[in-house]
Amino acid sequence: MSAVIIDGKQVAADIRAEVAQKVAELKKKGKNACLAVILVGENPASVSYVTGKQKALAEVGMQDRSVHLPENTTEEDLLKLIDQLNNDDSVHGILVQLPLPKHINEDKVIMAIAPGKDVDGFHPVNVGNMMIGRPGFLPCTPHGIIVLLQRMGIETSGKHAVVIGRSNIVGKPVSVLLAQKNVNCTVTLCHTGTKNLPEITKQADIVVVASGHPHTLTGDMIKDGAVVIDVGVNRIPDSSKKSGFRLVGDCDFDDLKEKASFITPVPGGVGPMTIAMLMVNTLESAEK
Repeated sequence: MSAVIIDGKQVAADIRAEVAQKVAELKKKGKNACLAVILVGENPASVSYVTGKQKALAEVGMQDRSVHLPENTTEEDLLKLIDQLNNDDSVHGILVQLPLPKHINEDKVIMAIAPGKDVDGFHPVNVGNMMIGRPGFLPCTPHGIIVLLQRMGIETSGKHAVVIGRSNIVGKPVSVLLAQKNVNCTVTLCHTGTKNLPEITKQADIVVVASGHPHTLTGDMIKDGAVVIDVGVNRIPDSSKKSGFRLVGDCDFDDLKEKASFITPVPGGVGPMTIAMLMVNTLESAEK
């Protein structure tokens, strides 16, 4: 058996096309959906993520109010800019690209974004709404994973989902979303303190891996036919590549694809979904 490779690029392209249509309809009513992405400094990974977001904005026809600030920008100046954008009715979403330079407190910055414009879904108000199943912005990567499962027609109700990783950005929120009634999984959350990881992953119908380490999940750790969602993005040295490195996930893809029923590749799996869901959140904000 060889797994169906989930084409996150295609699913994300479908979603962006749907968003573009709705953005065009809003324009007819005289409203321009607009996102402000703030980048501080020159972190290469962050620069490439922001470029990806700008490309998506252009594709769906949204207004791009991106701001690139120098590395030495003070926390006070960044908070002032966020305050201005909070009070600007023509801006529907604000996203500050993380990580920030060491001298800026990330929590303070996340708290400063108005919950109604927090299209990343990181503000405690939105996190709280997600926990209790109230309307609010869902975090993009976890929401993208749920949408991938749904659009691929993967049965989730009553299934056992194992999540590896407990970050606030992926692990914790995806475990909450998997347990919501509309998805209906039974969820086990594993992390570095988990004693018998292979025993637990072997029971899973769906495994979501967001550990931040290559080869966290290998073929001998899953049962036949399990669904594997790989959230990891790791750069490993590769002299055959022009960049000197290649991207791999947190899973041993070649090993797992012989045993899984569905698997996401890296790159081209969960990554494109994150930006697609950001467009969805910004559209939702503009429609409100």
